[in-house]
Amino acid sequence: MESNHQLPVREHHVHQRHFDRLVMLSDGVFAIALTLSAVELKPEEAAGAHGLIAQWATPLLIYFLSFFIVGGVWMQHRRVLTHLRHVDTPMTLLTLAVLSMVSLMPVVIRVLLTAANGESGEGMLIYALALMANYLCLAASWGYASFIGKLAPDVPAPRAWSWLLRDLFVAVLFGAVALFSAHMKLAAVLLCVAGVGVRFVSGKLARRADAVA
Repeated sequence: MESNHQLPVREHHVHQRHFDRLVMLSDGVFAIALTLSAVELKPEEAAGAHGLIAQWATPLLIYFLSFFIVGGVWMQHRRVLTHLRHVDTPMTLLTLAVLSMVSLMPVVIRVLLTAANGESGEGMLIYALALMANYLCLAASWGYASFIGKLAPDVPAPRAWSWLLRDLFVAVLFGAVALFSAHMKLAAVLLCVAGVGVRFVSGKLARRADAVA
């Protein structure tokens, strides 16, 4: 009987190993980022029960909001990986770009918490820009996988475009929040209008994909 160490490594085995390692790295980064976000909750103690509740209210709101937003990034990223037949070098690099943005979120959350205590708008600006970057990286990874690298050939084009535009829609919304935080209210409103248009097209393409299916 031939021993396992003498068997050749097939190409599809290599691709599967690359994919598995990428999934493990991604899940680890998301898990650590979400956990460290809770560590950043460090409200100062205030005298009295009501004062303590007031001190905790804003940090907890920011934490849970951030947790579900980053959780949304994880869900979108999971969807991307689920539909890939294999991964190549550009897709790996784009995934690392997504993970680099996710890894920054605990620091960004701490900046927002510090700015909130000082009633500064800079924290929200940095927070919105970071989330916009998360979704732009997501859009770039899915755009490459579906239209350039052809790594997800089983996804129909209308659905692929719908998912891409959905990620861009969220990025545009956070871009609008960043502009609003920078006191560029007119530009923020215009960007919101553009985002609504992007979301409308995304929904239309999704309905077309459902009708074909």
